[in-house]
Amino acid sequence: MKNLKLLFTGALLMVFSVAMVAQPKPWVVPDNFKSMKNPVAKSDASNKAGMALFTRNCASCHGKAGLGDGVKARALKEFPGDFSKADFQDQTDGEHFYKTKTGRGEMPKYEGKLSDDDIWNIVNYMRTFKK
Repeated sequence: MKNLKLLFTGALLMVFSVAMVAQPKPWVVPDNFKSMKNPVAKSDASNKAGMALFTRNCASCHGKAGLGDGVKARALKEFPGDFSKADFQDQTDGEHFYKTKTGRGEMPKYEGKLSDDDIWNIVNYMRTFKK
């Protein structure tokens, strides 16, 4: 009986630990970025540029259609997100810009790798994933 209790307690702790690890931590975005306006007009040219940049820099984790199913996604500790869903699409352009520019954890930062205009083009392109 004692061994059964110990086994049950251990299993419960393991399930709880896995559940805690699987939950992504909130990504706090400074207010000045949340309210930042996108200076790059949404257009076919911006979407085309954004698509090329997204394909080269983002699709390996986020997937070609932003569903979080890229070839590297399975190796990540956290799900890279589904950009077609409301929780992503409801964020401001400034929030997406901040997250892409600064990165966090497994998400690399693109500051110094891509220009601000390139990042804004990616933000515009990611808006096309909305269902």
